[in-house]
Amino acid sequence: MTETPDAVVLFSGGLDSILAARVLMAQGLRVRCLHCVSPFFGEPGAVTRWRRLYGVEVDVADVSEDFAAMMRGRPPHGFGKCLNPCVDCKILLLRAARRHMEEVGARFLASGEVLGQRPMSQRLDTLHLIPREAGVRGLLLRPLCARHLPPTEAEESGLVDRERLLGISGRGRGDQLALAREFGFTEIPTPGGGCRLTERENARRYWLALTRRPAGMEPEGPTARDFRLAATGRQYWREAGGRWHWLCVGRNNKDNERLREAAGPGDLLLRLSGLPGPLGLARGGTLWERPLLEEAAAIVASCAPRARETASQGARVGVNAGDLRLVLAPAAVMAGDLRLVLAPAAVMAGEREAWNLPAWEEVREEIRAEARARAR
Repeated sequence: MTETPDAVVLFSGGLDSILAARVLMAQGLRVRCLHCVSPFFGEPGAVTRWRRLYGVEVDVADVSEDFAAMMRGRPPHGFGKCLNPCVDCKILLLRAARRHMEEVGARFLASGEVLGQRPMSQRLDTLHLIPREAGVRGLLLRPLCARHLPPTEAEESGLVDRERLLGISGRGRGDQLALAREFGFTEIPTPGGGCRLTERENARRYWLALTRRPAGMEPEGPTARDFRLAATGRQYWREAGGRWHWLCVGRNNKDNERLREAAGPGDLLLRLSGLPGPLGLARGGTLWERPLLEEAAAIVASCAPRARETASQGARVGVNAGDLRLVLAPAAVMAGDLRLVLAPAAVMAGEREAWNLPAWEEVREEIRAEARARAR
């Protein structure tokens, strides 16, 4: 039976969170790490590697739907440079960590934050605000910068020796790298956990899923499934008839498999008939008018070299709209699985004129305009 831990450490897999765990372990404390995953961050498959490389035990918590709900309602403390709600993200993760702490019977929480390292979430004021709003004030210890902060309950009780905690601050990495060498790390991980919301390319994809409300989406807005879909393959959007239509096209076999897994009851999978090529997913495609399905099918075909070659020779190209694994089932037939035959010109042109993904600059202005409107 696993021993009851003294501490649960919020664990991104970056260097600071690993060091926070090891600093506490060096005092003889029993530590369990908690790695949270969502469509925007997380690497649950790395748990075994972390145990082997750094000697830490890691549990995994899926916070996907909680995070999607926070994005739908907009984070109270706003976004960073892209679509990263760093302050509200940390509050959400600490709430999840507290639930886990109570489940496993631990006495306090810890994280790898360093005073002054990140401009949005690791200023002195936000280091005080975050635990207060997360309901973990007094429970949260930051071992790497604890000497700059008031003592926590774990320190005051004598469970943790404050003199053996650190006073790192600023954006430099020298102290952390020196500490990693002390612990004998043979592999130095990246500074953070790799949040995709901080990247422009991903942020613009997520923003469209968050604001466009395409056919087939739940009335309250995007779920975790929608955000995962937004990060998969090539993305195309088109407005027609007062509604948005969302098409995703795989770039490789991995994307194609993800699109198969992502397809819901109202979606349509688009695939070439008799030719190799990408898979397309029309979100809510069973609600689309036939001309839009034909445009989407032409885009899928135009992304396939063999289809373009066939079209260049004057031959028509077939695209099946619907899940071929169900094509003989009565329910699939009743749902209207279609076989579209495209003229060569449509394939070569890709019918892309009205389908687009806005540039980051356009999306950034939309984000700022919404923030200004909410501030009024």
